[in-house]
Amino acid sequence: MRVLLFVFILFPLLELALLIKVGSSIGVLTTLLLVIGSALVGGFLLRIAGPATAWRARARLLSGEAPEQEMLDGLLMALGGFLLLLPGFLSDVLGVLCLLPFTRHLLRKRLGLRAQRFAQSSMHAGQSAGQPGQEASKPSRPQVIEGEWERRDD
Repeated sequence: MRVLLFVFILFPLLELALLIKVGSSIGVLTTLLLVIGSALVGGFLLRIAGPATAWRARARLLSGEAPEQEMLDGLLMALGGFLLLLPGFLSDVLGVLCLLPFTRHLLRKRLGLRAQRFAQSSMHAGQSAGQPGQEASKPSRPQVIEGEWERRDD
């Protein structure tokens, strides 16, 4: 809930305050040129990074490996390009952090750890979803009814 509050209310206000502060320091025209330049760079990176990541993922798939690293890299690069497209300097800094290889590696590790924790907590929540006082149900297995049969075509 706090994340949504930040994204939809506080983030645009911080962007606007930073734009006003930078505009008053370096001038309106220079600020506009920086914002337009970062949007152009973001659009260019989105066009370049998408196919490059798809080719790397395809190569890993053809070699028989799962392309989870390439998928996360592609997601972070797309997010970085999108953030560069947004007007504002705070989003530009976050976008560059998503695009730089060493910070993208750190973000990818952090996302992996968070995904593991989420998977473990959802697995534990699924096991303890029974009634209080009852044991957690074992994973359901398909019921198999053994028997013999024969086909008769009349």
